[in-house]
Amino acid sequence: MNVYVDSSVLLRVILGEPEPLATWREIEVAVSSELIRIECLRTIDRARIESRLGDEAVSRHRADVLDAIEGFDLVPLATNVLERAAEPFPTLIGTLDALHLSSALLVRERYERLRFATHDRVLGIAARAMGFAVEGI
Repeated sequence: MNVYVDSSVLLRVILGEPEPLATWREIEVAVSSELIRIECLRTIDRARIESRLGDEAVSRHRADVLDAIEGFDLVPLATNVLERAAEPFPTLIGTLDALHLSSALLVRERYERLRFATHDRVLGIAARAMGFAVEGI
């Protein structure tokens, strides 16, 4: 299965949170924006500060994120992605979600039956409105 993976999906798996993506192990090709690295590592750093996440946990989670995305096909945050993200969408979404959705839209033709995985309801609704089969919500 070819799946565009947003940060919420990877973080739920890495952090061992409840209800990870049911089809996580079925993903053959994982695609995401370069944004996934920034979002995931910033979330871990924020958890370190807010929750007093210890050095060992921070180290393990950071390494797990970096290992996971090494196997992803990452879409560069290039001009075409930024330009598409600035265009209208059929539903209301924020900037980071627009960057994820734009990345998926611009590479959809490269991957047979590319699905969109997110645990973010708003992003999932937008992805569905753009014709993606959505996993995780």
